[in-house]
Amino acid sequence: MDTLALVVTIAVALFFTYTNGFHDSANAIATSVSTRALTPRAALAMAAVMNLAGAFLGNAVAKTVSEGLIETPQGSQGMAILFSALVGAIVWNLTTWYFGLPSSSSHALFGGLVGAALAGGSEVLWNGVLDKVVIPMFVSPIVGLIVGYLVMTAIMWLFRRSNPHKTKRGFRIAQTVSAAGMALGHGLQDAQKTMGIVVMALVISGHQTYADPIPVWVKIVCALMLSLGTYAGGWRIMRTLGRKIIELDPPQGFAAETTGASIMFTTAYLFKAPISTTHVITSAIMGVGATKRVKAVRWGVAKNIVMGWFITMPAAALVAAGAFGLVNLAFL
Repeated sequence: MDTLALVVTIAVALFFTYTNGFHDSANAIATSVSTRALTPRAALAMAAVMNLAGAFLGNAVAKTVSEGLIETPQGSQGMAILFSALVGAIVWNLTTWYFGLPSSSSHALFGGLVGAALAGGSEVLWNGVLDKVVIPMFVSPIVGLIVGYLVMTAIMWLFRRSNPHKTKRGFRIAQTVSAAGMALGHGLQDAQKTMGIVVMALVISGHQTYADPIPVWVKIVCALMLSLGTYAGGWRIMRTLGRKIIELDPPQGFAAETTGASIMFTTAYLFKAPISTTHVITSAIMGVGATKRVKAVRWGVAKNIVMGWFITMPAAALVAAGAFGLVNLAFL
């Protein structure tokens, strides 16, 4: 196996993680910044540290990504498939970041894997794609919407007789904890996705097997790149999540972040499913906002976001397939 191909593929995987970090930093901190619970730089620093910590909390999601979506391709062809999948995910991440659309980096990666595998003649494990990607893609936003609504309703009932100003001040402090939990869950979910890709590259190159534990250096570099990307900040998407869907107050921000973090930890540990943090927090914000009044949510903006969710996988798949065609012509 060409060592250069392995090094290049791992480098591209780490760059994808970096784009994932700044693309998805809004997921963790947009609500706490928009409610002024945290300053932007303090929020980014906190999210970067918690992303780093979250990456070391498990490996079930990494295993799903590396073994559960496509049959591990072999040789130079296999490395080209993996490289092309990452190109498709990166291109989609950068495109949606430019337009401020909170799409899913996770589904861009999954779409890239499927598109590149189909183009390269590798087998797609459709049962795994359906169970671990497609079903959670539909279920997690619905759960986020409903749970967000219920959590916010419970908060409104519990604090119905409290002084509004004191309540908001208290929840502004509490948001520091809920935002940290959201960032920790993001690290748990998204750093592991890249770990799974790097492990697959190492298996293709013959440097390890799936029976081996994930190397410590893989965990460290993936966590660091996600953390650095998070600290770089994704201001375009942050404005969309923090203000364009609905203007949040501290109790609403706390409810949305608590909902998102709870769902991410549950799916990672209980179902081993690599869900989209973007889908979860966006739908939670919508559910929380609907408790104010249904029309308070800017459903036109929400509709555009949801449409972006549905085209992410096929769009990234098409780019990845095109990238594989170019790689195949140039090198294979």
